[in-house]
Amino acid sequence: QESAPAGQPSRKCCPSRPRSPRSMMSIAARAFRPAAGVAGRRTLAAAAASPQKFSIYRYDPDQMAKPFMQEYIIDLKACGPMILDALIKIKDEVDPTLTFRRSCREGICGSCAMNINGKNGLACLLYIEPAVQAIEIQPLPHSYVVKDLVPDLTNFYNQYKSIEPWLKRKDTKAKGDTEYFQSKEDRAKLDGMYECILCACCMTSCPSYWWNPEYYLGPAVLLQAYRWIADSRDQFTEERLAWVNDTMKLYRCHGIMNCTACCPKGLDPAKAIVHLKAEVAATYTDGWKNIMTEQIANNKGRESGMMYM
Repeated sequence: QESAPAGQPSRKCCPSRPRSPRSMMSIAARAFRPAAGVAGRRTLAAAAASPQKFSIYRYDPDQMAKPFMQEYIIDLKACGPMILDALIKIKDEVDPTLTFRRSCREGICGSCAMNINGKNGLACLLYIEPAVQAIEIQPLPHSYVVKDLVPDLTNFYNQYKSIEPWLKRKDTKAKGDTEYFQSKEDRAKLDGMYECILCACCMTSCPSYWWNPEYYLGPAVLLQAYRWIADSRDQFTEERLAWVNDTMKLYRCHGIMNCTACCPKGLDPAKAIVHLKAEVAATYTDGWKNIMTEQIANNKGRESGMMYM
């Protein structure tokens, strides 16, 4: 028995109790809690990451080297849901030399058209679909490449210009008139054509266009040509039909349907081409030869080969 100070009760010395296994485990857990917390956070961070490979076409004309596919890995947890989000993240955080077109990010401008996993589409409208294999991104097929994912669309735009895609009238409006009216039924005929955003997805998916891009106008341009032929306000319908009635301009279309299958706006260029051919067959006259000759003579520039002017 220990001697206690004056005025205080004495304390007995008793042996310490043996601790239970459960209490020993709790003490050990408290002793190692800081280290376990750090390791736990690392484990959770690793589990939260979602890496995805992207294999992207690279070509730099200044380097005079062959094109190649370059792989990038990004964390999908730190990236937006669209293919375009991944491209922007790679350019901003991984490789600033990566080059591609983009603008509206809403499927309106058509700038970010490219070939993704073998199918043409808009990068801003296509979701990233996680997979073990890399997501392959290339420029629009069978087109000259300016750099990386940027195709040269000069020929396509010149072909679009060649159809004169604007309202053409033979009479003049009276003073004070501001509009050319049309019925609701006539306006409805333009549905499925005016929505085309000229992204060139259908053009570069068409084998007929791959074979004869210098002469065949292609699905998007023919769709737009028929859009003005079907417009009740336009007064140059016969001239437009006579000009497009050509073995190469129109009849290189073989109904392969790639254009309709890949259109990011859900349009049907193949159907418009069928209607265009039917319109030609229904209204053709021998006098078209003279009309066609006159149209070609009036605008020789739109008859030139690959139309690189």
